[in-house]
Amino acid sequence: MRTSHLAALAAAALLAACASPGPQATPRALLEPAALGATGGQASWPAERWWTGWHDAQLDALVERALAGQPSLQTAEARVRQARAAADAAGAARSPQVRLSADLSDQRFTANGLVPPPLAGSVEWNNDARLGASWELDLFGRQRAALDAAIGTLRAAEADAQAARVLLAGNVAAGWFGLARLVENRRLAAESLDQRRQILALVEQRVGAGLDTQVERRQAEGLVAQTEVELHTLDEQIGRARHALAELTGQGPQALDALVPMLAELRPAALPAALPAELIGRRADLVAQRWRVDAATHGVAQARAEFYPNVNLVGFVGLSSLGLDRFLQAGSRTYGIGPALSLPILDGGRLRAQLATRSAEADAAVDGYNAALLRALREVADEVTTLQTLERQQRAQDEATGAAEAAADLALQRYRAGLGNFLTVLTAQTNVLTQRRAAADLKARHLLGEAALARALGGGWQEA
Repeated sequence: MRTSHLAALAAAALLAACASPGPQATPRALLEPAALGATGGQASWPAERWWTGWHDAQLDALVERALAGQPSLQTAEARVRQARAAADAAGAARSPQVRLSADLSDQRFTANGLVPPPLAGSVEWNNDARLGASWELDLFGRQRAALDAAIGTLRAAEADAQAARVLLAGNVAAGWFGLARLVENRRLAAESLDQRRQILALVEQRVGAGLDTQVERRQAEGLVAQTEVELHTLDEQIGRARHALAELTGQGPQALDALVPMLAELRPAALPAALPAELIGRRADLVAQRWRVDAATHGVAQARAEFYPNVNLVGFVGLSSLGLDRFLQAGSRTYGIGPALSLPILDGGRLRAQLATRSAEADAAVDGYNAALLRALREVADEVTTLQTLERQQRAQDEATGAAEAAADLALQRYRAGLGNFLTVLTAQTNVLTQRRAAADLKARHLLGEAALARALGGGWQEA
């Protein structure tokens, strides 16, 4: 009996050649960071909780609140649970399956069919209860490939969730720095309005003394009105920035109306002298793409295994009888055990098309990873270049601000000595405010660049 079974299996394996995968195209190759000019080395920046590097308790609280209650993160976490359930299902398919079934029905048998007398035309209980078991032997790795593909999808979902957390933290930090810049610009604009009102008062005095004309007066009035418009515009922008931060942190629009970040209290984070390529591995979106390549590759292996025989061990034991009085008797026992085999012979090219689809998906996943790697390297290079340029601009701006402050001091000294007029003093002080505003914008841009670089480097996340 065993010999006949082995012969049947051998014949089935030979017949499986009727449905073959056919020639396969060369799969795409993954790009390597070193081949794109990335250097090696070790670095620890940024830390996993990189936003604490600015030592701002209010910013820390906002980021933590956003990470705890933002609906977009909860959606990403739900996708992780979904992928984990799919992986559990794929793993369960590799284990033996046991089922219990029972069917007890009071049935009338037809008098005009195949049922012989005395059952024909009678009403009897038709009873069947059995315990069945099956186990699919994964001889060609189809189930293993399906499980590996599901695990890859799960890991990609986990990395996507982390990427969403990094992006959210970066957006909160960027919103915080943007609000700090607007608040600082409004403070400087309020100082500018006070100075222009003083200029207007001085011009009115000079007009009354016949030293200036109505032209200078109207020009001064226009400057005051222009600054008032700027203040109202900044108030609108500050309100919208607070509303955006409230949304990011999962709060109502007015929740942060009293929030007043101070740009002067924020200190730039210490950046490393070099940014080696291994930091790119902390980008969760890049890791997710790599896991998608892994899942798609195993999907190809699963599709290829569909061409081979599927062997399933099946067995059952139970009771079956006509009539309840005999259901529990020994003669009602029924059982069976044996292998079940299936294999494709002619399928009209369905399996080849399925394999071609999975191969195309794998190529697309590799292309997606390569594109993500190129984008990651470009984003890091962009932010490093921006920060280096901003540092040079800040040094030059410090000189310009110092020169404007020195000119304002000299103008005030000349006015006190009777060698100049107060209008010159106010004009010099206006230039000081202009330079300070430019310095504030550069500082805010540098802080935004630090946040963008931390996001580009994955926020210090490292895959477990």
